[in-house]
Amino acid sequence: MKFIASFFLLQLSLYVSYAQWTPQNSGTDAHFRSISAVNEKIVWAGGAKGTVLHTVNGGTTWEVLHVQDAEKLDFRGIHGLDAQTAVAVSAGLAEEGQARIFRTNDGGKTWKEVWQTTEKGVFLDGISFWDAKNGLIFGDPIGTKIYLLKTADGGQTWQRISPSQLPENKAGEAAFAASNSTMVLQGKKNVWIGTGGSDHARVFYSTDRGTTWQVTDTPMAANASSGIFGLNFWDAKNGIAVGGNYKADKDASDNVIVTHDGGQTWQKATPTQPAGLKEAVRKLKNGYLVAVGPAGTSLSKDNGQTWQALTNAPVGLHAMTCVGNACWAIGAKGTLVYLRFP
Repeated sequence: MKFIASFFLLQLSLYVSYAQWTPQNSGTDAHFRSISAVNEKIVWAGGAKGTVLHTVNGGTTWEVLHVQDAEKLDFRGIHGLDAQTAVAVSAGLAEEGQARIFRTNDGGKTWKEVWQTTEKGVFLDGISFWDAKNGLIFGDPIGTKIYLLKTADGGQTWQRISPSQLPENKAGEAAFAASNSTMVLQGKKNVWIGTGGSDHARVFYSTDRGTTWQVTDTPMAANASSGIFGLNFWDAKNGIAVGGNYKADKDASDNVIVTHDGGQTWQKATPTQPAGLKEAVRKLKNGYLVAVGPAGTSLSKDNGQTWQALTNAPVGLHAMTCVGNACWAIGAKGTLVYLRFP
């Protein structure tokens, strides 16, 4: 048994040694908190100062795009539909003109504003799609209900989902516009949204594209600066959430929870190594889990039972997207890196 354990640790050590981030040149010093891969060639990223990045060759080269009339906006949500089409969501106070949605259908050469509101309190957090037509955008609660928008035409038009269909939020409860992965859509109709801000994190979930909702408690601690920051589901039943505290982003905590019943119940899992806030997590085609955050990148090849640090991970990563066994992560000051496993 000792030999087997030693052999496993040696193999894991060798594995981690060659699983390393490769820097890519973003061409900008803007801060980024959203990135979306269409496939292993086409990737979009949204950032501050109205900046969008776009590659059609897997990141060998990136085009820096500046959305017209959006110089003061921060695109903390973006979703790429194909090489030509993407939808970018601006986070910020609606009453200050920052709750806006833009869409391009020509590879980012031009952008059309497709939605805006100045309603006090609206603050959009993220975006995702089930398919090329149907998607959701979510935002902070208005009153006691999460703010939700839906589209059925690829993001050309958006309508609010009636708040009467949604469960009540707790006092202070909201989601974090940190990585565009606090909401995840899966399959044809499933959606989950993780929260923080209250005394513990919760998960809102729907199996009918947001027509009806349920909400469940989780064992992840929360307060005004902590809770769930990233979700990932690889099928209708099995998922993982990561989080922590953005005001103490290097502090150790129980920052991983898992579900095996579609989000109805959640259990604590092994905290990541390195410790600290994790803002995005993905399960790859080969079964490995990768989690990123401002304090480092964590890797697991046993469904989160153990974690290893990727030693060359840059600090300041906030968002990640993966296709197959390839990942891109992005963060502060245009930091952009690529990771691929056999």
